[in-house]
Amino acid sequence: MDWSPLVISLKTSFTATAIAFVLGIIAARLIVGLHGRVKALLDGILILPMVLPPTVVGFFLLLIFGRNSPVGKFLLDLGMRVVFSWEATVIAATVVSFPLVYRTFRGSLEQIDPTLVQAAKTLGLSDVLIFFKIQLPIAWPGAVAGTVLGFARALGEFGATLMVAGNIPGRTQTIPVAIFFAADGGDMAQAKIWVLIIVAISFAMVFAVNLFGRSGHEHLRRH
Repeated sequence: MDWSPLVISLKTSFTATAIAFVLGIIAARLIVGLHGRVKALLDGILILPMVLPPTVVGFFLLLIFGRNSPVGKFLLDLGMRVVFSWEATVIAATVVSFPLVYRTFRGSLEQIDPTLVQAAKTLGLSDVLIFFKIQLPIAWPGAVAGTVLGFARALGEFGATLMVAGNIPGRTQTIPVAIFFAADGGDMAQAKIWVLIIVAISFAMVFAVNLFGRSGHEHLRRH
Protein backbone atom coordinates (compact mmCIF):
# COMPACT_ATOMS: atom_id res chain seq x y z
CA MET A 1 0.00 0.00 0.00
CA ASP A 2 1.24 3.47 -0.91
CA TRP A 3 1.43 5.58 2.25
CA SER A 4 2.35 8.81 0.46
CA PRO A 5 -1.16 10.33 0.97
CA LEU A 6 -0.65 10.14 4.74
CA VAL A 7 2.77 11.79 4.50
CA ILE A 8 1.49 14.48 2.13
CA SER A 9 -1.57 15.14 4.29
CA LEU A 10 0.43 15.50 7.50
CA LYS A 11 3.10 17.61 5.82
CA THR A 12 0.48 19.83 4.23
CA SER A 13 -1.62 20.15 7.40
CA PHE A 14 1.31 21.05 9.65
CA THR A 15 2.59 23.64 7.18
CA ALA A 16 -0.83 25.16 6.53
CA THR A 17 -1.68 25.24 10.24
CA ALA A 18 1.58 27.02 11.08
CA ILE A 19 0.83 29.69 8.46
CA ALA A 20 -2.81 29.98 9.55
CA PHE A 21 -1.70 30.27 13.19
CA VAL A 22 0.51 33.29 12.53
CA LEU A 23 -1.95 34.99 10.19
CA GLY A 24 -4.92 34.19 12.44
CA ILE A 25 -3.34 35.74 15.53
CA ILE A 26 -2.33 38.87 13.63
CA ALA A 27 -5.76 39.24 12.02
CA ALA A 28 -7.60 38.65 15.30
CA ARG A 29 -5.53 41.28 17.09
CA LEU A 30 -6.18 43.84 14.35
CA ILE A 31 -9.92 43.13 14.04
CA VAL A 32 -10.54 43.27 17.80
CA GLY A 33 -9.27 46.84 17.82
CA LEU A 34 -11.78 47.93 15.16
CA HIS A 35 -15.41 48.98 15.54
CA GLY A 36 -18.54 49.46 13.49
CA ARG A 37 -19.14 48.54 9.87
CA VAL A 38 -15.47 48.26 8.97
CA LYS A 39 -15.03 45.55 11.59
CA ALA A 40 -18.13 43.70 10.39
CA LEU A 41 -17.01 43.89 6.75
CA LEU A 42 -13.48 42.68 7.38
CA ASP A 43 -14.67 39.96 9.73
CA GLY A 44 -17.10 38.72 7.09
CA ILE A 45 -14.36 38.59 4.47
CA LEU A 46 -11.97 36.70 6.76
CA ILE A 47 -14.47 34.00 7.73
CA LEU A 48 -15.92 33.68 4.22
CA PRO A 49 -13.84 30.56 3.33
CA MET A 50 -15.44 28.82 6.32
CA VAL A 51 -18.97 29.17 4.94
CA LEU A 52 -18.33 28.88 1.21
CA PRO A 53 -18.40 25.44 -0.48
CA PRO A 54 -14.82 24.12 -0.86
CA THR A 55 -15.21 23.96 -4.64
CA VAL A 56 -16.02 27.68 -4.69
CA VAL A 57 -12.89 28.36 -2.63
CA GLY A 58 -10.91 26.24 -5.08
CA PHE A 59 -12.39 28.16 -8.00
CA PHE A 60 -11.30 31.48 -6.51
CA LEU A 61 -7.82 30.08 -5.93
CA LEU A 62 -7.69 29.03 -9.58
CA LEU A 63 -8.65 32.56 -10.59
CA ILE A 64 -5.88 33.96 -8.41
CA PHE A 65 -3.06 31.51 -9.15
CA GLY A 66 -4.02 30.23 -12.61
CA ARG A 67 -1.68 30.67 -15.56
CA ASN A 68 -3.76 33.47 -17.07
CA SER A 69 -4.07 35.50 -13.86
CA PRO A 70 -1.68 38.38 -13.08
CA VAL A 71 -0.41 36.55 -10.00
CA GLY A 72 -0.01 33.28 -11.91
CA LYS A 73 1.88 34.96 -14.75
CA PHE A 74 4.14 36.75 -12.30
CA LEU A 75 4.96 33.51 -10.50
CA LEU A 76 5.58 31.72 -13.81
CA ASP A 77 8.04 34.44 -14.77
CA LEU A 78 9.86 33.64 -11.55
CA GLY A 79 9.87 29.94 -12.44
CA MET A 80 7.19 29.03 -9.91
CA ARG A 81 4.05 27.10 -10.86
CA VAL A 82 1.51 26.95 -8.08
CA VAL A 83 -1.43 25.13 -9.66
CA PHE A 84 -1.14 21.33 -9.51
CA SER A 85 1.81 21.41 -7.10
CA TRP A 86 2.31 20.55 -3.45
CA GLU A 87 2.35 24.27 -2.68
CA ALA A 88 -1.20 24.42 -4.00
CA THR A 89 -2.31 21.88 -1.39
CA VAL A 90 -0.78 24.07 1.31
CA ILE A 91 -2.51 27.20 -0.01
CA ALA A 92 -5.88 25.45 -0.17
CA ALA A 93 -5.48 24.01 3.34
CA THR A 94 -4.33 27.37 4.73
CA VAL A 95 -7.29 29.24 3.27
CA VAL A 96 -9.87 26.86 4.74
CA SER A 97 -8.18 26.49 8.14
CA PHE A 98 -7.40 30.17 8.71
CA PRO A 99 -10.99 31.21 9.66
CA LEU A 100 -11.09 28.66 12.48
CA VAL A 101 -7.83 29.90 14.00
CA TYR A 102 -8.81 33.54 13.56
CA ARG A 103 -12.37 33.22 14.85
CA THR A 104 -11.49 31.13 17.91
CA PHE A 105 -8.63 33.38 18.98
CA ARG A 106 -10.66 36.50 18.34
CA GLY A 107 -13.41 35.14 20.59
CA SER A 108 -10.88 34.57 23.37
CA LEU A 109 -9.52 38.10 23.02
CA GLU A 110 -13.01 39.59 23.25
CA GLN A 111 -13.66 37.75 26.52
CA ILE A 112 -10.76 39.47 28.26
CA ASP A 113 -11.85 42.09 30.80
CA PRO A 114 -11.28 45.44 29.04
CA THR A 115 -10.35 47.05 32.38
CA LEU A 116 -7.11 45.04 32.30
CA VAL A 117 -6.15 46.63 29.00
CA GLN A 118 -7.16 50.10 30.19
CA ALA A 119 -5.14 49.68 33.37
CA ALA A 120 -2.10 48.61 31.37
CA LYS A 121 -2.46 51.69 29.14
CA THR A 122 -2.61 53.99 32.15
CA LEU A 123 0.67 52.44 33.30
CA GLY A 124 2.26 53.45 30.02
CA LEU A 125 2.45 50.09 28.24
CA SER A 126 2.34 50.16 24.45
CA ASP A 127 -0.22 48.20 22.46
CA VAL A 128 2.45 45.68 21.48
CA LEU A 129 3.49 45.05 25.07
CA ILE A 130 -0.13 44.83 26.18
CA PHE A 131 -0.78 42.19 23.55
CA PHE A 132 2.23 40.02 24.39
CA LYS A 133 2.19 40.49 28.17
CA ILE A 134 -1.55 40.51 28.90
CA GLN A 135 -3.84 39.57 26.03
CA LEU A 136 -1.87 36.72 24.47
CA PRO A 137 -1.13 34.85 27.74
CA ILE A 138 -4.79 35.05 28.78
CA ALA A 139 -6.22 34.14 25.37
CA TRP A 140 -3.59 31.48 24.64
CA PRO A 141 -5.94 28.50 25.20
CA GLY A 142 -8.20 29.91 22.51
CA ALA A 143 -5.27 30.16 20.12
CA VAL A 144 -4.32 26.55 20.82
CA ALA A 145 -7.91 25.33 20.40
CA GLY A 146 -8.27 27.24 17.14
CA THR A 147 -5.00 25.83 15.88
CA VAL A 148 -6.08 22.27 16.62
CA LEU A 149 -9.38 22.85 14.84
CA GLY A 150 -7.51 24.41 11.94
CA PHE A 151 -5.25 21.38 11.69
CA ALA A 152 -8.24 19.04 11.58
CA ARG A 153 -9.86 21.19 8.90
CA ALA A 154 -6.68 21.28 6.83
CA LEU A 155 -6.33 17.51 7.14
CA GLY A 156 -9.85 16.94 5.83
CA GLU A 157 -9.76 19.46 2.99
CA PHE A 158 -10.91 17.94 -0.30
CA GLY A 159 -12.81 20.19 -2.72
CA ALA A 160 -10.46 23.15 -2.93
CA THR A 161 -7.42 20.85 -2.95
CA LEU A 162 -8.76 18.77 -5.82
CA MET A 163 -9.52 21.86 -7.91
CA VAL A 164 -6.28 23.75 -7.40
CA ALA A 165 -3.81 20.89 -6.79
CA GLY A 166 -5.41 17.94 -8.56
CA ASN A 167 -4.74 14.27 -7.88
CA ILE A 168 -1.06 13.59 -8.50
CA PRO A 169 0.08 10.46 -6.59
CA GLY A 170 3.14 11.17 -4.51
CA ARG A 171 2.79 14.95 -4.90
CA THR A 172 -0.71 16.30 -4.27
CA GLN A 173 -2.78 13.23 -3.39
CA THR A 174 -3.93 13.80 0.18
CA ILE A 175 -5.96 11.31 2.24
CA PRO A 176 -9.40 12.78 1.33
CA VAL A 177 -8.45 12.76 -2.36
CA ALA A 178 -7.14 9.20 -2.05
CA ILE A 179 -10.42 8.12 -0.43
CA PHE A 180 -12.47 9.61 -3.24
CA PHE A 181 -10.49 8.02 -6.05
CA ALA A 182 -10.15 4.68 -4.27
CA ALA A 183 -13.92 4.51 -3.79
CA ASP A 184 -14.53 5.77 -7.31
CA GLY A 185 -12.25 3.03 -8.65
CA GLY A 186 -13.99 0.32 -6.64
CA ASP A 187 -11.12 -0.28 -4.19
CA MET A 188 -13.32 -0.09 -1.11
CA ALA A 189 -10.77 -1.86 1.10
CA GLN A 190 -8.17 0.82 0.56
CA ALA A 191 -10.78 3.55 0.95
CA LYS A 192 -11.83 2.07 4.31
CA ILE A 193 -8.24 2.07 5.53
CA TRP A 194 -7.84 5.77 4.72
CA VAL A 195 -11.21 6.53 6.28
CA LEU A 196 -10.22 4.81 9.53
CA ILE A 197 -6.91 6.67 9.59
CA ILE A 198 -8.43 10.11 9.05
CA VAL A 199 -11.26 9.40 11.52
CA ALA A 200 -8.71 8.40 14.17
CA ILE A 201 -6.66 11.55 13.62
CA SER A 202 -9.74 13.80 13.54
CA PHE A 203 -11.12 12.23 16.72
CA ALA A 204 -7.82 12.91 18.45
CA MET A 205 -8.06 16.54 17.31
CA VAL A 206 -11.63 16.90 18.64
CA PHE A 207 -10.60 15.33 21.93
CA ALA A 208 -7.72 17.79 22.19
CA VAL A 209 -10.04 20.72 21.46
CA ASN A 210 -12.38 19.61 24.26
CA LEU A 211 -9.49 19.48 26.69
CA PHE A 212 -8.15 22.88 25.70
CA GLY A 213 -11.64 24.34 25.64
CA ARG A 214 -12.33 23.25 29.20
CA SER A 215 -8.98 24.49 30.47
CA GLY A 216 -9.42 27.70 28.47
CA HIS A 217 -12.75 28.53 30.15
CA GLU A 218 -11.19 27.96 33.56
CA HIS A 219 -8.24 30.12 32.54
CA LEU A 220 -10.51 32.99 31.46
CA ARG A 221 -12.62 32.76 34.64
CA ARG A 222 -9.49 33.13 36.77
CA HIS A 223 -8.69 36.35 34.92
